[in-house]
Amino acid sequence: MTVGIVAQRDNARAMALASTLTDRLHEVSAAVAVDETTGAALAEHEGWNAAPPSARPVGEMRDCDLVVSIGGDGTFLYAARGAGSTPIMGVNLGEVGFLNALAPEEAVETVVAEVEHIQKTGSARTRAVPRLRASGDGWTLSPALNEVVIQGTHRGSGGGGEFEIRVDGSLYTSGHADGVLVATPTGSTAYNLSEGGPLVHPALGGILITGMAQTDGMPPLVVDVDSDVTVSLSAADEGVVVTDGRIREAVSPPETVTVTRANEPIRLAGPPLDFFTALRKLG
Repeated sequence: MTVGIVAQRDNARAMALASTLTDRLHEVSAAVAVDETTGAALAEHEGWNAAPPSARPVGEMRDCDLVVSIGGDGTFLYAARGAGSTPIMGVNLGEVGFLNALAPEEAVETVVAEVEHIQKTGSARTRAVPRLRASGDGWTLSPALNEVVIQGTHRGSGGGGEFEIRVDGSLYTSGHADGVLVATPTGSTAYNLSEGGPLVHPALGGILITGMAQTDGMPPLVVDVDSDVTVSLSAADEGVVVTDGRIREAVSPPETVTVTRANEPIRLAGPPLDFFTALRKLG
């Protein structure tokens, strides 16, 4: 079997842990593949005494049997885009770590235990976490684990646009705003929270809809996870749709963006996150 490792860029601690994990995985007869950035860093890591593992683009991590992300939530989101439906475990080197359940000191042996379980049974112990897919006229973005944002030209005075939000075809609200944020429960603690959206426990199913600096209209809303949310943008020179803060699609208003649950969820492996412990770190 093959374990993919994606470590946080320019983080010596992450590289040291990736090196230690690689050695330990070889001891249990597991092959290791790393993303290209991690591979280049491991080759220069002062604690590395052997040839680095094979490197591949992060988009090819879906061919592994298990993917391990080492770093903060940003590293996890990056790894998850390449993992597809392959089980993924997150090691938390950040301050909060809503997506990373493993503490560094227990990460190596926890990963090895899961690898041995896969070797014995043929599958990992996982739980599915929904993602969102945004699409428009002639385009579809890769699934978002945290949120989809639809914005006008820019934020603030003179920016934004006129938005109309419908849920399963029924009008929910309309009016001027900087943008509209559509999030998963997992993403409720991220950008959604900073925009005044609700906290939702990740064990609950749902889609969160939050207006960004809206001048009027209805408050944030949580709808069923299988709802179709359509956001129409007008009265703006241009707009942009952004998933998880990284993948962008420029649009020309008037434009209607449809956000639905993606067919392919993230499959989280390893121990469950203590949501409330992580939540207290926000204070």
